[in-house]
Amino acid sequence: MKKFLYLILLLIIFTGCSSNKLLKSLPVEEKMAKANELYEQEKYHKAIPYYTEVVLNRNSIYTPEAQMKLGNCYFNQKKFMEARFEYQELIRLFKNYPDIGEAYFRIGVCYFEESLKPHYTQEETHKAILAFNTYLDKFPFHPRKNEALDYLEKCNYKLLEKAYYNGYAYYKLSDYSSALLYLEEITSLNLTDDLDKMALYYSGKIYSYRKDVGNMLLVLYKMKQRYPDAGETEAIEKLYEKIK
Repeated sequence: MKKFLYLILLLIIFTGCSSNKLLKSLPVEEKMAKANELYEQEKYHKAIPYYTEVVLNRNSIYTPEAQMKLGNCYFNQKKFMEARFEYQELIRLFKNYPDIGEAYFRIGVCYFEESLKPHYTQEETHKAILAFNTYLDKFPFHPRKNEALDYLEKCNYKLLEKAYYNGYAYYKLSDYSSALLYLEEITSLNLTDDLDKMALYYSGKIYSYRKDVGNMLLVLYKMKQRYPDAGETEAIEKLYEKIK
């Protein structure tokens, strides 16, 4: 049995080596044609070795397109870190590629998709914002402009969510001054959603602990205006009545 498995392993290795040799021996035109054929069939994982071979041939007229499509292959497989690297290589090596703007746009998308949930560090979200702003500065009339603006809105909202979680964490630690710095970053924007409601709610609770009647009344006024039927508004009103 072991001998049989060993023979199978040798066969796989030999077949793989033969396949690699055959791929490397193909003319660059055939590599590109085969890559494009697989790409059109959405067999991205199979197209990658062919595009990679073309990319390694820096003097070929096909190399810039292969570099872009190599990034697209990873992108379409949701392998965003690998895709971003390939798009960055395209920008570094082929600045005059006809649709270089698409690469700039997709770098922003990759960073956004790589970013963690709002509870965690938002380094990639900040990088996504920088990438989209760079894209918009360089290509103000590119077809993806509106999509980039939508992504920027999502990124900025994600940073607001992060501010809320930071504020809540400081609230739980009874560090109320630090909590208010983050919560007021949200409440000052006059939003009307759950994020704003909960930021106002915890701000109101902090002011109640401090017996700060003036600021508590201001919070209560905002909550009644924006969320008159919410349980959180009723809770803050009861707290206000206690310390008034």
